[in-house]
Amino acid sequence: MRIRSVISPLIAGAAVAVLASPTPASAADTPVTVQVSSGTLDISVPAGPVNLGTVGVSGSPQSVSSQLGNVTVTDGRGGTAGWTATASAVDFTGPQNISVSAAGSSSYITPAASVSGTATVTSSDLTPLYPPGPVQVATGVSGINSATWNPTIHLTIPANALAGTYSSTITHSVS
Repeated sequence: MRIRSVISPLIAGAAVAVLASPTPASAADTPVTVQVSSGTLDISVPAGPVNLGTVGVSGSPQSVSSQLGNVTVTDGRGGTAGWTATASAVDFTGPQNISVSAAGSSSYITPAASVSGTATVTSSDLTPLYPPGPVQVATGVSGINSATWNPTIHLTIPANALAGTYSSTITHSVS
């Protein structure tokens, strides 16, 4: 009984203190904002050079293939817009400025990408490697994401090609 008589005045005193708090004569709000700035959309590619292989001189067409190395798209924009990665090559130029046509004899075999973040990335092969075409397309994007793949480059060397080294440049872009 004694405990109850001590606690009751304490509770009653606290209730009076809360009820007796003064209400402000005036109140005003201040809006507060924060800006989250977007990052960039970038693509990185192997530095190269990449050797597709070696074949001997032949009276028949021959094929060479090799993986290019990791290609990575990094989307740091922090939004919901998708992106498209494209690839293309110029003609392979060899001895005496003789060319092997990128438009008629090359292809870019695109494996599924390894994706981090939220994005659905769809791959597509590119045959031929000229004109430029899409090789990875991201949809369903939300926030920061990235995709990495290691394509295989395939080239058909025409019959009776001159001996020597043939060179090209593969260009990747993302938008």
